[in-house]
Amino acid sequence: MTLLTPQVHLPPPPEIEDHGELTRLLFDGDDRDRVHGMWRDLIAKDTFRHRPGLGAAERAELSYEWLRLVNDTAGDAERLADDPRLLAALHEWAAIVDGGGGLCTVASIHYNLFLGSLLDHGGAGRRDLSDFTALRRTGTFLCTELDHGNDASALETTAELDPETGGFVLHTPHPGAQKFMPNTSMTGGPKSAVVAARLLVEGRDEGVFLFLTPLSDERGLLPGVGVRRLPLRTGAPVDHCLTSFDRVALPREALLESGHGRLDAEGRLHSALGNRRKRFLHSIGRVTMGKLCMSGAAVGATRAALAIAVRYGDHRLVSGPRAGERIPVNAHRSHHGRLLKGIATAYAMTFLHRAALARWACARNAADAGERADAERLIAVAKSWITWQARDITVECRERCGAQALFAANGLSEFPQYIEGTITAEGDNLVIWVKAAAEMLFEHQPPRQDPEPPGGVERLTDVRHLRGLLARAEAVWQDRARAALRQGPSGDPVERWNGASSAALEMVSVHARLQAADAFLAAAARARRPEAGELLETLCRLFLLQQLGEFTGDLLADGHLSADQVRALPRFVDDVLRDLAPRMTDLVEGFDLPREYLDGIPMAAGGPRSLAGHCTGRACDGSGD
Repeated sequence: MTLLTPQVHLPPPPEIEDHGELTRLLFDGDDRDRVHGMWRDLIAKDTFRHRPGLGAAERAELSYEWLRLVNDTAGDAERLADDPRLLAALHEWAAIVDGGGGLCTVASIHYNLFLGSLLDHGGAGRRDLSDFTALRRTGTFLCTELDHGNDASALETTAELDPETGGFVLHTPHPGAQKFMPNTSMTGGPKSAVVAARLLVEGRDEGVFLFLTPLSDERGLLPGVGVRRLPLRTGAPVDHCLTSFDRVALPREALLESGHGRLDAEGRLHSALGNRRKRFLHSIGRVTMGKLCMSGAAVGATRAALAIAVRYGDHRLVSGPRAGERIPVNAHRSHHGRLLKGIATAYAMTFLHRAALARWACARNAADAGERADAERLIAVAKSWITWQARDITVECRERCGAQALFAANGLSEFPQYIEGTITAEGDNLVIWVKAAAEMLFEHQPPRQDPEPPGGVERLTDVRHLRGLLARAEAVWQDRARAALRQGPSGDPVERWNGASSAALEMVSVHARLQAADAFLAAAARARRPEAGELLETLCRLFLLQQLGEFTGDLLADGHLSADQVRALPRFVDDVLRDLAPRMTDLVEGFDLPREYLDGIPMAAGGPRSLAGHCTGRACDGSGD
């Protein structure tokens, strides 16, 4: 016999008069114009619209043309590189330009990894940066090698101190030490690089440091610099290359020095850090900001994909229930339900990204090493979760728009491919989650509450109760991981970690979602208009109900959920979808995408037939062209 659970009806979220309050909450509140305004205005320009018929080389060149427009807009390149929120916001908006990949990639490398590394090592005080800030020379960053990716601390490129000149000799000792895969070709003009290399002093390995290295000038590559173009990479039309050095002479000032390491006149290294690994991590510290940039790019692409898909679903008509009737495909729960779940997650992604950014802005220069480490871990956890969600949502949006979305002019097909790059860039997601998991097993204690009766099914309407259930799920997985670690073989550390890693990674996954929910609820509480706050709470309820679905067995077994609540959960999800469906367009309007951008996408602008107006080829002659 099937037990019927009592019905619980909540009033639907109220109508909202405009989308300004959603936009304000999503985009840094009263600081919105300073942080986002100029980037939003920039990508609204016609020059950023899709250009059909360009080959890979032409699209790569175009990325550098757009980079110069970014530089002109920023005005002060050093300020941009040194402002975490401004830099991350650039990635949010650049990621939606013609698939996102090219401009976002070269901007991230030039401003964050290259110029940011110079600034972090006292660059403005030690050397003239005007060629880079005026983009007379584009900067790139060479760290990983063919044989060394996630273990970049073991890289083999060397920079040996030359006692006669006081400078360094940069060298690639074998093919596996070639730098893989930065943008080092002549595309975009002359370039310089910050190169990670192993500092050798009188045969001593002092660890990995960064060296400012010119690669090319107006005539071509400089002597000793070898560059080979790599095959086309999907999702980012950039000039990726293999780069090598054949005993390239560098001046003494090429070494990027700071408290982590300085050479005196006699060639002795002085460092405030105790070992080579710490010196390496300090040298590549810009990777942390890079994770925030990749998260921002993924968030921006996700919001754009959802806005396009919702617009298309509003005017894509399909057969209705009555003969001759046509209704929008968005009218169907099977269609709008998936998009609404994506919208709820996109809001959570955005608010988590904002929280991680705020944490980093406070912690990056903090004297407390623990505060900085906590912020870095949150950024790493958020980056992995956000970029993985972005891939799922952009693929869903592409599918919901059918064959129309396969055409590049419609703006959706390249988003998933570009996001694949953000998943790998600045640390493979799984690898950085493994590191976070190991730290959290010993350093993180999720909040725990005394068990309480689960109550009635109506408790599933309380977003704070749902948040508490998710916190309990995190504690469950941490307990499992710790127990597995204790039970592992003491003499085999690899196997001991193997036994605990699955539970530890699940703990990190729940932790990421819990942090996102907390950021979501905090944003709803900041709403100045009650109707916007209520709408966000309803959307957060949908997000939390989705997350809890996979943990109902554990929560039921531990007495945190009742059997009736488990049975009722799918209905509660469906009820929230029903209530939010009329607000779906309002929710994506809150993403504040420029009208010019959306009008430039045929599928978003004028319905499924509008792509025909953007055809650029000859009339069909049967040749297949």
